[in-house]
Amino acid sequence: MTRVFSGVKPTGHLTLGNYLGAMRQWAAVDQHRADSLFCIVDLHALTVDHDPARVRRLSRQAATLLLASGLDPELCTVFLQSHVDEHTRLSYVLECVATDGEMRRMIQYKEKSARERERGGSVRLSLLTYPVLMAADILAYGADEVPVGDDQTQHVELTRDLAVRFNQRYGHTFVVPKATPPKVAARVMNLQDPTSKMGKSDDSGPGIVYLLDEPDVVRKKVMRAVTDSGRDVEYDREARPGVSNLLEILAACTGGNPESLAAVYDSYGALKKDTAEAVVEVLRPVQARHRELCADPVYLEGVLRDGAEKARAMARPIVDTAYRAIGLLPPVAEPSLNSLNSLSAAR
Repeated sequence: MTRVFSGVKPTGHLTLGNYLGAMRQWAAVDQHRADSLFCIVDLHALTVDHDPARVRRLSRQAATLLLASGLDPELCTVFLQSHVDEHTRLSYVLECVATDGEMRRMIQYKEKSARERERGGSVRLSLLTYPVLMAADILAYGADEVPVGDDQTQHVELTRDLAVRFNQRYGHTFVVPKATPPKVAARVMNLQDPTSKMGKSDDSGPGIVYLLDEPDVVRKKVMRAVTDSGRDVEYDREARPGVSNLLEILAACTGGNPESLAAVYDSYGALKKDTAEAVVEVLRPVQARHRELCADPVYLEGVLRDGAEKARAMARPIVDTAYRAIGLLPPVAEPSLNSLNSLSAAR
């Protein structure tokens, strides 16, 4: 069976973009067609200045929302990255295969480090090297496919490069994965800046619909969305980014087509109203299930514990193979009771 790996980073509250661009596909398709692992990559949240209590809180919230979106622990594996040591074990080995130049060419490193320097802060080494940890996340499980948005495809390409390089130098060890971007709403844009992604780490709250926003808050944000000059409702990503973003969101929520939906509307107001209601209805069952799960924290803890055990059992043989391939001695096993008894008898 095809193996799929993907994850979410607990650096902010999950958004409509996360749901339409990834989580819904994971629940509706991926967990049914493949051996799927979905991970809260909490170690990645430590690459920038952070509040430890907030990371813990957002990690729990992200896990709860993954389940609320429809992921079934009986069908897939849901776990926290930091609960499986094989991620960091493999990351260092892959750092010994990656190059400094590869890390510095990563677009997200360039953008995030520039913003950090503008604020007068220092850039953590982990921000430079975390794409290697991301590669370890994927390669540790022998994943064939990585469902990601187009902003993460560069990291999957790095993962492929490292896997091929390792296999060529040290013998075939890793499956070479491929990125599989969602076909619909792969990149939901910010309602206040439709040329920028709706990111959970963004500071522009009015432009972001969070999965736990109340219905009236959702309606207010969508009704205040930035549109374009003119009055015609047309689907054109380049010339009409604001209206096109609303049409794509509406299409993703209703199963329609952005081009066809454009012909239905003759005003921005009607489009915004219908989009707002469609988003509210899409989020309604997710929010209801989230409330149920929050009322039963023991269930979530059990899911994460069992998920980590399953993930560890998958990753350990692959990581142990990589350690041997690159030249590391396996640990010396503790002598068994039978061996000790035999030794005593021989004496």
